[in-house]
Amino acid sequence: MPQSKMHTKSHSKTTSASRSRSSEKDVIQLLQEDHRKVQKLFKDFEKQAGKDDVSSKVEIAEQICMELKVHTQIEEEIFYPALYEALDESDLVDEALVEHATAKDLIEQIEAMSGSEDLYDAKVTVLGEYVNHHIEEEEKEIFPEAKKCGLDLDALGESTQSRKEELTSKAAH
Repeated sequence: MPQSKMHTKSHSKTTSASRSRSSEKDVIQLLQEDHRKVQKLFKDFEKQAGKDDVSSKVEIAEQICMELKVHTQIEEEIFYPALYEALDESDLVDEALVEHATAKDLIEQIEAMSGSEDLYDAKVTVLGEYVNHHIEEEEKEIFPEAKKCGLDLDALGESTQSRKEELTSKAAH
């Protein structure tokens, strides 16, 4: 059995650069991964809220804000425009864009505050509730529509992954 593991490791090294499109993630899988990541960050923030360690709480909140800014941007640049073209009705996408605008406003407020200010924890908590509502709508309404309407989810996933890497590297600097 150790030999097969070694073979798998070396095989994966040689094929990782030449993966087939079928093994890459589609846009919905990528967006859902973002959703799970940010939901975990909100739970981590909840555990830190109210504790004396303000810097840990602020670090988590900053990570949440960065993740959400990147996520909303890739949705608005890549995923939502594709949906607009493919769907007969754009109400779902319009609502999602309004939700993004509200989330961005809260993110801006949070980023302008210090972690020790009175409403800091409340604003991050409300952002979390708001984002969870948005995630639920996206996953139960928008994603199923995207699957039904004939979008090339793999190609959108490739574009999304590439843009996300670009935005994340910019945000880190």
